[in-house]
Amino acid sequence: MVQFFRGIWADEQGQDIAEYAVMLAVILVLVIGTVRLIGTNANTVFSNAASSIQ
Repeated sequence: MVQFFRGIWADEQGQDIAEYAVMLAVILVLVIGTVRLIGTNANTVFSNAASSIQ
């Protein structure tokens, strides 16, 4: 079992996968934050437009 973890620790390909996972997580947080911000602003605009039409 110790050899297994030493092999994983020394394997540089595993580090690449971890770096991609962190990068993907950061991108997802940015995208989700942007979508929520745009969604809130779009909802406000549509609400104002609907109230001005009535």
